[in-house]
Amino acid sequence: MTDESVDHLVVCHLGAILDARGMTLAELSRLAGVSVVNLSVLKNDRAKAIRFSTLTAVCRALGCSPGELFTLRQI
Repeated sequence: MTDESVDHLVVCHLGAILDARGMTLAELSRLAGVSVVNLSVLKNDRAKAIRFSTLTAVCRALGCSPGELFTLRQI
């Protein structure tokens, strides 16, 4: 993905967090009550937005904070 195709600087670290915990998207989906498709969009940095309820559920299931899940890309 090139910088020209990105309209925001937010980077999602869901893949790295899942890897560190030895967890799959399917397991996170079950624990958080969020669809695998929605989690895949987040994991692959294709999300344009996230609901606070989804963010809360994912962070609770992973035991992390929003600041661990998302950071800003340096420009």
